[in-house]
Amino acid sequence: MRYVLRRVGQAVVVLFAAFTAAFVLLQAMPGDAVMIRFENPELGLSPEQIAALREAYGVDVPAHRQFLHTLLGFLRGDFGYSVQSGTPVSRMIAEALPGTLLLASLGFVVAVILAVGIAFLSTYPRLSWIRGALRALPSLFVSVPVFWLGILLVQVFSFRLGLVSVIAPGPVEGLILPVLTLAVPISAPLAQILVRSIDEVYTRPFVTVVRSRGAGHHRVLWRDVAGNALLPALTMAGVLFGELIGGAVVTETVFGRAGLGRLTEQAVGNQDVAVLQTVVLLTATVFVLINLCVDLLYPLLDPRLRTKAGAAA
Repeated sequence: MRYVLRRVGQAVVVLFAAFTAAFVLLQAMPGDAVMIRFENPELGLSPEQIAALREAYGVDVPAHRQFLHTLLGFLRGDFGYSVQSGTPVSRMIAEALPGTLLLASLGFVVAVILAVGIAFLSTYPRLSWIRGALRALPSLFVSVPVFWLGILLVQVFSFRLGLVSVIAPGPVEGLILPVLTLAVPISAPLAQILVRSIDEVYTRPFVTVVRSRGAGHHRVLWRDVAGNALLPALTMAGVLFGELIGGAVVTETVFGRAGLGRLTEQAVGNQDVAVLQTVVLLTATVFVLINLCVDLLYPLLDPRLRTKAGAAA
């Protein structure tokens, strides 16, 4: 229980730090979102009306009071209102989040399939002629920018080959290229960790003992090596899934998909601080929760860590 409480406490501290950093950076942005939105002569608002709007949005008080008010609102689930549309931010997030989560989840699944395929295929002796190429693929994938890969996939599969439509695609067809755009770069570091972990496990004495008893490569790989090699990749997978939310924002912008990406793009252009801060905190929350789950699951999968955690508690 002490181990769990310690991890939860660390997660709370990280979230508070993320909220504070986001608030400070957004407050440092030049200009005033309310003034930019409502000080337009075409709207015909008087100075008194603009002052009332600033009071309604809570931007007429010192920064430290805005910080406390915003923090208490977040704890209550009240994220404020969009300056641009006047819509509650919670409603905007609820409408945009499902599409982004679907894209990120599918991208993660495909990335894991690619990473496991690259890592385990590179260990088979009969495939030694492509071993070098398979091991070089992760380094190639990780160096590819997400936005460039998305544009490249559109050029090749949509414009050149005509296999996937990007103009009014169906629900499934519209996910193919965005999911690949997310999965390819994310699969690279995961595959690298797996390849190195497999190589390290193969050098352990128990693998030598199993091989000396006549076990074949397939049996050693899947029954003795795979379980131990996957443990280090679990932590990396948790980190990468958190990063997928940020990658999905860029991918949605490239493909014009509705989601947190388009919402963030519009909020940046309009300096909509309430929306931006909510998106940042939401991304940080997903990242922290995923890694918290990984931290709590890791001792259950590795008895050695369970012993260390119990001794530390």
